[in-house]
Amino acid sequence: MALELARRGCRVVATARRQERLAELATTADEYEPMLHEAGDICDPGFRRHLVEVAVTRLGGLDLVVAAAGGGGIGRFRDVDPRLLDRILDLNLVAPAELVREALPHLANGRDPAVVLIGSILGLHPLPLHAAYAAAKSGLHSLAACLRVELAAEGIDVTMASLGPVESEFWESLLEGTRPGWSRGRGMPPERAAEAILWGVARRRAEIVPGWQAKGYAFLARYAPGMIDRWAARGLRRDSMATAATEPAAPHRPSGDEP
Repeated sequence: MALELARRGCRVVATARRQERLAELATTADEYEPMLHEAGDICDPGFRRHLVEVAVTRLGGLDLVVAAAGGGGIGRFRDVDPRLLDRILDLNLVAPAELVREALPHLANGRDPAVVLIGSILGLHPLPLHAAYAAAKSGLHSLAACLRVELAAEGIDVTMASLGPVESEFWESLLEGTRPGWSRGRGMPPERAAEAILWGVARRRAEIVPGWQAKGYAFLARYAPGMIDRWAARGLRRDSMATAATEPAAPHRPSGDEP
């Protein structure tokens, strides 16, 4: 998203946790437009305030906020670390919401201002083993719908991007667990996802669902959610049987009558 915005002539402040990756991104963006970057944790309220201040003081205002931070964890809800829910809700729902809140006074003075929230098709209908992530993304959908109405009078557009599989480091950066065997999908190149999202923003679309996989899932989520549940249940059973088949058999213990 940062590169695509720079390619279109936008002045961008990019943020992530790793300074070296941000510096590399900014160097790549120099081909199009100089890019500011600030490394930090978006879950930190102080850093969120700092980030908005940098944008306002260095760029002279704020016209667009893209809240794209996210991360997940995998496991049966009753078995995962109880702290996982707090961490995933903080990263995927609270941090984006509070970043937008921090930016709103400046967006109200922006030129054709807009907010983009990066969500997931799991916010439309959940999958098992993804309870915390799906709950957070569902909350993000509700937040977008609420803000869209509240901010309309101020001329601030709100676009929700419901993404399916995208080529990223998501699965290598899980907060807990590993990717289930049945949860697979060919990832969309991030460049295509960014182009689709900004195409929607330019046309004032309330929601963008890039790619045929995401569109198919969104269709089923609305009209045939039971099909998703049955498919996921079959995947869970297959994984359970595969795990049972690879586990070593319990050692035989002779009864009291055996020598």
